[in-house]
Amino acid sequence: MVEIEVDIEEITEVKILVSEERQTIVHCSCPVDYAYRIWPSTFLIENETGKRAKLITAFNISFAPQWTINDGKGFTLVFEGLSKGCSIFDLKEIIPQEGGFEVLGILRNKTDVYQVTF
Repeated sequence: MVEIEVDIEEITEVKILVSEERQTIVHCSCPVDYAYRIWPSTFLIENETGKRAKLITAFNISFAPQWTINDGKGFTLVFEGLSKGCSIFDLKEIIPQEGGFEVLGILRNKTDVYQVTF
């Protein structure tokens, strides 16, 4: 029989780091040729709890106040991970003017990668 020493504190630290690194990825398409931008005040809002997952970064779209011309390829948003108990969430761009991006009632999947159209 082989004895293995395990440091419980190290195992706990590894589990915490793994859970902190979860991300939710949203691929977005906009069928209309137009200039777009994303505000940092864009969130994924869990329907069950109201908890907000913050926007971490964005690809192929500018952050406000800059603008990006839609080239037909769409853009990708990367958010913090959703809670394990979340099953439905909304994507909301909370801005001080009309016309913010909004998709309601997105069903959670196992990959946490989504495709939406505005």
